[in-house]
Amino acid sequence: MSHAASTTEPSSMLHRAEAIKAIETLWARFLDERTLPGNLRDAIRYSLLNGGKRLRPILVLHCCEAVGVPPERLVEHTWASAGAIEMIHAFSLVHDDLPAMDDDDLRRGRPTLHRHTSEAMAILGGDALMGLAFELIATRLKPVELAGRIVVELSCATNDMIAGQVYDTLPDFDPGMSAMDRLLTIHRHKTGALIRAACRMGAICGGADDNQLEAITSYGQAIGLMFQVVDDLLDVTQSTRQLGKTAGKDQRQGKLTYPGILGLDASRAEVKRLRLEAENALECLGTAAEPLRVLCEYMAIRTK
Repeated sequence: MSHAASTTEPSSMLHRAEAIKAIETLWARFLDERTLPGNLRDAIRYSLLNGGKRLRPILVLHCCEAVGVPPERLVEHTWASAGAIEMIHAFSLVHDDLPAMDDDDLRRGRPTLHRHTSEAMAILGGDALMGLAFELIATRLKPVELAGRIVVELSCATNDMIAGQVYDTLPDFDPGMSAMDRLLTIHRHKTGALIRAACRMGAICGGADDNQLEAITSYGQAIGLMFQVVDDLLDVTQSTRQLGKTAGKDQRQGKLTYPGILGLDASRAEVKRLRLEAENALECLGTAAEPLRVLCEYMAIRTK
């Protein structure tokens, strides 16, 4: 079965703008109901409601659709899973930007949270985002068995992502490990873990069988790595203004990157290889997975 790539959204695809609006409405309602200090609430809102690609929550929704749940039948636990994983992602960005980490001043075209408020509030705001993500799952997902599976997926991915940050900033590798193996370890943890989890969470919410979950997992692994290879390329080929964050920082900080190890042309070839791997993983899911194919194409050619 072959599926031609499309640059337009198929009619069956959940509309991205509508999905993002629904998730942001969910956050607003959840935060309004939760007793929090006003300045902490403001910091959380600043971090969550600041644009971005919203890739991870969209993956949750589309992977649920890919295993047979039409967009109009997505239920609250799917939306809660989508909202929760983006809260984890937001927490990771807030802490990644801190002076002790990447020491960045700009995120999505705006001052980073520690510049907008203070370093202490950024630390505490990130902490709160992580805790609230799991609270959202615990209070919105039913039955409890499903909530338990989603918590396992998200908590393991969160800890793998944190391990990836350690590999990236405080590396503790075996001296005999090659530069490429080190890079793969960093990317599969730091970026790949949450993307893979988003895919699996959506499939689980949709009641995926073993074959469907295996296909979705393979897709998630491929696009997770592809996403970071593209990020590495953009860091050296795009401007700060285009990216909305500081360009060229990986090279200045001496970090391992695909262009740094393989060069630009080989890195672009790797994007194509991973894109094909992701698309092939979806073959058994048929036309229900078309939104995931479109999303894969977008991730391969994005410019920011």
